[in-house]
Amino acid sequence: MSPTSSSDVLIRKLQTISDIREAEIRVLKNIPIQEKDFLVNHDLVREGDQPVYSFVVLEGLIGSTKYTGEGKRQITSFFVAGDIPDLHGLHLSVMDCNFSTLTPARVGFIRHDALRSICDQHPRIAAAFWRSTLIDAAIYREWVTNVGRREAYTRMAHILCELICRMRSVGRIEDHVADIPITQAALGDALGLSTVHVNRMLQELRREGLIATTGSRVHARDWAGLTRAGDFDTTYLHQKNPAD
Repeated sequence: MSPTSSSDVLIRKLQTISDIREAEIRVLKNIPIQEKDFLVNHDLVREGDQPVYSFVVLEGLIGSTKYTGEGKRQITSFFVAGDIPDLHGLHLSVMDCNFSTLTPARVGFIRHDALRSICDQHPRIAAAFWRSTLIDAAIYREWVTNVGRREAYTRMAHILCELICRMRSVGRIEDHVADIPITQAALGDALGLSTVHVNRMLQELRREGLIATTGSRVHARDWAGLTRAGDFDTTYLHQKNPAD
């Protein structure tokens, strides 16, 4: 994959949430991106790090994670292709969470000095990046609500709806069929559920005809029903053209 195609992944994501123009697209196409592949369960950024790079997700799924003093993991958000999970590292001197691969993944590293230079010279790009971090914050708020106040069945339906919408918006899937190769343990850490409870909720969604699964492939057979089951509303994703 060439640097140009890497930048295209980022550009497509920014186009779903902002009105960047051709002039900004030309700048972003020339942004220096260093690609690297990682296996599952690799910490790309660790709590306490002082990175000089941010990274864009090119393939796979990344999770932001926190650990309790007893070593229990909470996944606080998922990131898909085009996302820059640690963009806030431009303005925070120390990272306060981990960013880890939940599947095999390819990411592209962008130096902070390059990002700062682009933002200083191109206010519309800076605004698009700022909007991206605000949407990340909106997703965090939704996740707090999902884990803190929704029942297990609703939590599971909601997270599947979110992943399908976000992956569709950047062209990673068609219709409502997604390859989501994350473990049930990771889903449990995202939803505050045991692996057994995760399995039970997936079985219930299948039994009611809302989803069908084959391996890591998830098909939302009844999208309207799944969104109702998940108390899901796309407003918090702030996409220009939300998927139906």
